[in-house]
Amino acid sequence: MSASRSALRPYVCSSCRHGVLAPRRRFSSKPAQNPEIYDVVCVGGGPAGLGLLAALRASPVTSKLKVALVESQDLDKARSWDLPTHEFSNRVSSLTPSSVAFLRRIGALELLDTDRVQDYQQMQVWDGETGSKISFDWAEETSPFEDPRTVATMTENANLVRALLSRIEASGDENLKIFSKTTVSSIENGSDHPDGPDLSAWPVLTVAPSEASPASTSEPPVRIAARLLVGADGINSPVRSFADIATEGWDYNRHGVVATLALSDSEAPTFPAGMRTAFQRFLPALGGPIALLPLPNNHATLVWSTTPEHAAYLKSLPPNAFISMVNAAFRLSMTDLKYMMKMKRVGEEEEVNQHDAELTWRLQHTPQPNHIPPMVTGVQERSVASFPLRFRHASTYISPRVALIGDAAHVIHPLAGQGLNLGLGDVASLSNTIEYAVTHGMDVGDLLSLERYSTERWGANAKVGGVCDLLHKLYNVPGQGPVAWGRSLGLNVIDRLPFVKGFLMRQAEGGA
Repeated sequence: MSASRSALRPYVCSSCRHGVLAPRRRFSSKPAQNPEIYDVVCVGGGPAGLGLLAALRASPVTSKLKVALVESQDLDKARSWDLPTHEFSNRVSSLTPSSVAFLRRIGALELLDTDRVQDYQQMQVWDGETGSKISFDWAEETSPFEDPRTVATMTENANLVRALLSRIEASGDENLKIFSKTTVSSIENGSDHPDGPDLSAWPVLTVAPSEASPASTSEPPVRIAARLLVGADGINSPVRSFADIATEGWDYNRHGVVATLALSDSEAPTFPAGMRTAFQRFLPALGGPIALLPLPNNHATLVWSTTPEHAAYLKSLPPNAFISMVNAAFRLSMTDLKYMMKMKRVGEEEEVNQHDAELTWRLQHTPQPNHIPPMVTGVQERSVASFPLRFRHASTYISPRVALIGDAAHVIHPLAGQGLNLGLGDVASLSNTIEYAVTHGMDVGDLLSLERYSTERWGANAKVGGVCDLLHKLYNVPGQGPVAWGRSLGLNVIDRLPFVKGFLMRQAEGGA
């Protein structure tokens, strides 16, 4: 029934909508006071939600719209976030050049702490089963007299969130309301008030201080109505549920292990000077790829996609043993790695020596390619964590007076590092769509207005998600059979065809 409703929803005219679609929405039995009316209400204060508000406030066309953001977490903590220069958060994202250009356009890029931002100009990717490799860089399209062109930019999510909050606050508080430490108690259709506007087709939110907030017992709930309600509220989006938008997807039975690592100095000087490289090795026998992405001050962030059992094992290791496993993952054969993943823990000191000794001995008998990363020398305390990997895609991104962005609309495998970039691409497209509607005197919540956004983003995101899903399946086939032979041939051929590689890189950087 939910699929048929979702399919019906976009084709119902506004005059019929209340009668046909109302049973799918939740209603208040006794409406309270008339809600306060906003042009745009965004639920979710992560990079996508904050990015949308920052973009709307930065545009002269949309800066006067009355906007609100609702976030359950304490945004004061995000504003005051600060870490020592030698420490980094383990929630880090790789921004494509188009995402960087978008942040620059809305005035948020210059508010990032640049000492915590790291560009890289090359990415080395290879198959741990067959040894086939591909190098991604712009060397073929850049003059030798120019500085190396950036492939992507690494930044902590907290650094980005703080910069977006600063950008929003710099726009002033006129027509702006941010509900921090606030939960959405309910979303329902409004009603036709005798002494007010007809809000029967408008989403009306009841928001209240979260239970953890000191104000939770003293402040009464607030009701707000949205001309356009934007869901930036994650994979379990209440806004998406309210709009009755279905999703398709699956769990990968894989976890992503993350950590902040310290690296040894590179043995060979880089050329050109300052050239930074990201590394990714596919490990079919262990359930997914391992990636090492550069951070400032000779640090790196780890993202290792593997089975839940292996993830639990890695998280249980003491620091020195964990470091040995990461170094082994970039250097040893699949057989060696599978053996080391089964080494039993006896005692902390004994295990540390055991992993170090095992790695040292096996490296003596394993030829090393020239594209491996520097040795990991340290792991930041309390930075090792994991999260489940999933694929989800909404059947549509829009509904009458509702739009979805970021993880509320799509969640993909992280092997290409495109999750945040797709969300910022949504933000850029939706903010442009709202700007177009305002410029042409259109209702920003009407389906005709929102269709531009859906047309631009649904297919593009589905393509990226599908490619990541295919790569995940392709590189989880272990052994030396025909699948391994085919993917090995594909990597080697692409690496020798600069125009094909350039095309793939331009596709990857076009998120926002």
